[in-house]
Amino acid sequence: MSDKEGGNNFLMGFILGALAGVAVGFLYAPKPGKETRALLKEKAGEFKEKAGEVINRVKEIGKG
Repeated sequence: MSDKEGGNNFLMGFILGALAGVAVGFLYAPKPGKETRALLKEKAGEFKEKAGEVINRVKEIGKG
C-alpha cells in the first residue's frame, strides 16, 4: 500500500469515526427526541459538506 492510500484510508476512517461520535453524543444529549433528530440531521449535513471539502483537498494534494 502506498503512502497516499494509507493517508486516504486514515482520513476516511477519521471522518466516519467523528461522524459516529457526533451522532452518539447527540443521541445521549438531554433534549426531546424530535429536537435531537432535527439537530442531528442539521449537523450531519454540515459535516458532510466539510468532509467533501477535505476529501477534495486530499485529492488535489495527491495529484500534485
